[in-house]
Amino acid sequence: MQSKISQLNQLSARILNEVTTYLAGQANENGRISVGKMDENQTAHYNLAWYTAEVRVSENLATYAFDSARGTGELEQDMAFLFAGETLNRLRSEVAGKPAEYGVSPQTQSEIFTPAINAMIQEATGYERYNRVGQAALEGNFGALSLDEDQVMLRDTFRQFAEDKVIPKAEHIHRTDDIIPDDFLSGLAELGAFGLSIPGEYEGYMDAYGNVGMMVVTEELSRGSLATAGSLITRPEILSKAIIKGGTPEQKQKWLPKLATGEVFNAVAVTEPNYGSDVAGMSVTADKVDGGWVINGVKTWCTFAGYADVLLVLARTEKDPGLKHKGLSILLAEKPRSKEHKFEHTQSGGGKMEGSAIPTIGYRGMHSYEVSFDNYFVPDENLIGGEEGRGKGFYLQMAGFAGGRIQTAARANGVMQAALEAAVRYCNERKVFGKEIGKYQISLWKVARMAMIIQASRQFSAHVARLMDQGQGAMEATLIKFYASKIAEWVTREAMQLHGGMGYAEEYAVSRYYVDARVFSIFEGAEEVMALRVCARDLLAQALGAAS
Repeated sequence: MQSKISQLNQLSARILNEVTTYLAGQANENGRISVGKMDENQTAHYNLAWYTAEVRVSENLATYAFDSARGTGELEQDMAFLFAGETLNRLRSEVAGKPAEYGVSPQTQSEIFTPAINAMIQEATGYERYNRVGQAALEGNFGALSLDEDQVMLRDTFRQFAEDKVIPKAEHIHRTDDIIPDDFLSGLAELGAFGLSIPGEYEGYMDAYGNVGMMVVTEELSRGSLATAGSLITRPEILSKAIIKGGTPEQKQKWLPKLATGEVFNAVAVTEPNYGSDVAGMSVTADKVDGGWVINGVKTWCTFAGYADVLLVLARTEKDPGLKHKGLSILLAEKPRSKEHKFEHTQSGGGKMEGSAIPTIGYRGMHSYEVSFDNYFVPDENLIGGEEGRGKGFYLQMAGFAGGRIQTAARANGVMQAALEAAVRYCNERKVFGKEIGKYQISLWKVARMAMIIQASRQFSAHVARLMDQGQGAMEATLIKFYASKIAEWVTREAMQLHGGMGYAEEYAVSRYYVDARVFSIFEGAEEVMALRVCARDLLAQALGAAS
């Protein structure tokens, strides 16, 4: 089986290499990738990013499945064979239908549809294999987690917290759009959750657990509730990494221990009403005054801004319009805490900050705000990096956002796991036409695909986290964020579908998983921007560099 999985993955990789090389040539302009030329066929480049993500995930799943030291065996190998077969089948169908658009050679077109390849895909994706994986999942076996002893202890600790504290209150918070209870925050602070991205010298636990530990905790909390627990450690992670990368020694000593212990909670104010991922066009300004800066303008989708003690604000400090993203800096705007859907704070000097929560279909609990600044004063000491940090805000922000993207993958994995477990319970309990839903083959197929996808996403997420511990993996972080976010919609949708009419009712939490999952492809970078401006562009640049 291992050699067949390898063949399938190698053929998928070969197709992608051919497509990538062709598209790089089409977008080549004087030895550089032209975004304008890429935009002439955005669909092809979007698909390139998606299939690249799938193939990378498939390759990693195969490595995991045949590593006996990770506790894997026949179940995980079945998953890897299924995933490799599905991936190649979808990829070859896409490129064969548009060979001129993807630049696939006649030779490759003929080789990807030989009787031998067809037979291998049939063997990989036969219904008997889906049945085996699905039955294992119905019995509670979702595949080996591949964690070391310390990571298992960490997982168990936060899973218990989610079971005891989060899950009993999650539905009420979602349905009433309530605020996160104080005992969630204090409990997680006691467990050290907010220090997982902060070095030990600043009272954090990053040295002990690394990014993999952060992923484990994020997944377990998200399994309990995305909005009331799973996203709580993302904001301190984004701010702390920006401070670690570019903050002054004084700023590190002041802010990092407070973030690590939960003494200070923060929000991130980057997106603007007219500018989301297009950072270069952002218009919120920070003007220099005696002793500091005054901020003017509006930020939106600022999650947890009400409760937060301080907002990371990406603002334009350099007025030369030609600087674009190089004219942005990060300032820390302090404010009082508020548990309300609307808040207002007026400073003694007259500066004002106002916030209003945006009604959303899901992701409730933290609340996402539109925040306006009117001559809001921030002291010089709160300009990240001091004078050296002026104009470097975009780069400091990206240091945090790369970690935020793998955290988003972990959040998606947690929500998917919760949806799968709910589907399994319902399939084992509910009877239709005289037998349990789970005994029907279409149910086994759905459950099998859900379990396979979650395990594949989880293992690639961990792989990327390990890369990031080594100072690598920025593009891979975007790939897994893109993949996990998009596929989470399918997984949660199928979990709802298996519940039938009850899946559409708020009586069952599975409806919450579905509306929560919808946000993944939007926040931390919209999937289209991630696919076109980050993944595809980087892939083409690598191909162009290799060809030159």
